[in-house]
Amino acid sequence: MPAQGKHRRPKSTSLGRGLAAVTTGGAVLALPVIGATSAFAAPAPAAAPQAVAPAAAGATANSAAKAAPAKHSVVAGETLSKIAREHSVSGGWKKLYEGNRKIVGSNPDLIHPGIKLVIGAKSSASSDDKASKASPSAARGASADRADRSERVNAAPVAKAAPAAEKQAVAYTNDLDGWIRESLAIMAEQGIPGTYEGIHRNIMRESSGNPNAINNWDSNAVKGTPSKGLLQVIDPTFQAYHVPGTSTDSYDPVANITAACNYAADRYGSIDNVFGAY
Repeated sequence: MPAQGKHRRPKSTSLGRGLAAVTTGGAVLALPVIGATSAFAAPAPAAAPQAVAPAAAGATANSAAKAAPAKHSVVAGETLSKIAREHSVSGGWKKLYEGNRKIVGSNPDLIHPGIKLVIGAKSSASSDDKASKASPSAARGASADRADRSERVNAAPVAKAAPAAEKQAVAYTNDLDGWIRESLAIMAEQGIPGTYEGIHRNIMRESSGNPNAINNWDSNAVKGTPSKGLLQVIDPTFQAYHVPGTSTDSYDPVANITAACNYAADRYGSIDNVFGAY
């Protein structure tokens, strides 16, 4: 049986176990000797940043979605001030106008129904500055686009004229109900206040609905200016408050009603406020 001492692994010093000296041209390089029992810190997993990235991307997408401008389609009767208040636009109507100057045009007080305003849009001036720094070909393209858009915006009111034509073509019955309704339509266009009930009530008191009624006995008749028509208007008053576009005949039912309502609005605020001789 061979001696076991000759096959025993000699002990090595800690220095010999940790370093191996290699000389090359007089230089000494210290190289680590990696043993089976050596332990080193593992590098940080590369997957961690990737796991965070989708969350960050999602947050960015959400922020972008929240910051995306909204659009508002203008309806009749709206103003930039009203729209700015409804959407809580920071900077009010001026900020809203700056962001939609190309669509609205040079007059901020005139916005056409049907155009779409961008809520939260950047100032048109900033966009123009960026466009001026672009290449000549891009600038020409932008100018052409603005011109085309201007033509479309300017053409919009022409397209909107159709409903007005249809409104003028409405046929009214040739009776008290039709006369009152036609007068109300004209009054609405002229900004003259009054309601169907207020007009009808005064007509029934003054003439009982007879468009040819005339008063030949009161003080006006004595002066030579008798009261005439549905609302018993004297000629001087009819001429002073005649509404353009209606007949110049004071016996004409529609002309008589609109002139009388125009007079009542000037003196009493509205024909609705008249409950006796006026």
